[in-house]
Amino acid sequence: MKFKIASFFSGAGGLDKGFENSGHFDVIYANEYDKTIWDTYRANFPHTDLDTRSIKDLDPEIDVPDCDGIIGGPPCQSWSEAGAMRGIEDHRGQLFFNFINILKAKQPYFFLAENVAGMMADRNAEAVANIKQHFRDCGYHLEEPQLLNVSDYGVPQDRKRIIFVGFRSDLNIKYEYPKPTTPEPDMKRTLRDAIGYLDGSALPAIGKNDTNGSVCKIHNHEYMTGGFSTIYMSRNRVRSWDEPSFTIQAGGRHAPLHPQAPKMTKVEKNKQVFDPVAEKKGLYRRMSVRECAEVQTFPKDFIFHYKKIADGYKMIGNAVPVDFAEILAHSVYKKLAESTVIKNKLEESSLGLVV
Repeated sequence: MKFKIASFFSGAGGLDKGFENSGHFDVIYANEYDKTIWDTYRANFPHTDLDTRSIKDLDPEIDVPDCDGIIGGPPCQSWSEAGAMRGIEDHRGQLFFNFINILKAKQPYFFLAENVAGMMADRNAEAVANIKQHFRDCGYHLEEPQLLNVSDYGVPQDRKRIIFVGFRSDLNIKYEYPKPTTPEPDMKRTLRDAIGYLDGSALPAIGKNDTNGSVCKIHNHEYMTGGFSTIYMSRNRVRSWDEPSFTIQAGGRHAPLHPQAPKMTKVEKNKQVFDPVAEKKGLYRRMSVRECAEVQTFPKDFIFHYKKIADGYKMIGNAVPVDFAEILAHSVYKKLAESTVIKNKLEESSLGLVV
């Protein structure tokens, strides 16, 4: 049997793919407003009903199907240390409440929400406390949100994210966040593990950073060209082959550099430089869209559709790493399967389940 879930702020579907890959969940409905993502989502989730309206325009009772769980990553830019840091005062931060209102209306067994580490900064404490109370007022038992680094869960990347998980209070479920699977330095997956097989075959973008399209022998294995800002050059952007990647960001111009290059050298505060010999050889290039996807643990047959290469980086950088999402899915399923209330409901009816 599989539980039915609805996905919001779905993006390219990293979280959705992880839940599906666990074998315990079917994503029956997804909501994504960004039109540059629609072709990618539809191509990779052909059996999911994709709703392209803004979440603000949805009537939960009419537009959202009954489901067993709700998952999603409300937009994170307003909470991000790299963004404007307006938090809940920003309209994007307020989209968290649209997510909560749908949860309140549909009352599924569980919900899972993901967001950036900056959300838990002291400046956002009051707003986060408000969000947690709203989840509880909806009738959900919520464990304290946890800050998890995906490199501790087999993902070849340092990426810290806040995870909220709640179960409907009547289920009497006490959730436990999954324990790290790769906590020690010698256990970490590296760039070599993730992208070593791709070395030497990437193509630069064409025109004004447009896609090469079918010219790429490996789908999406192309990288953004152009200069590097003073902000980018303020710190080292190169991880070696035997290290996990830096965080894959949503902006292509801020993509990590390929590990073929020597690490940058600090010459003064907030200023680093390239090795001149390596720079002359062209070794300092951004990681390709496909390389970023591999670091985010998207399957090799997951194809990203775009015209502007920046849209490819955006989709991947905003996603939840697929393998990390799968581990979260297994932890949620374990608790659902142990619930006496759900077991009794299954005996009485298959309502809400696909057998």
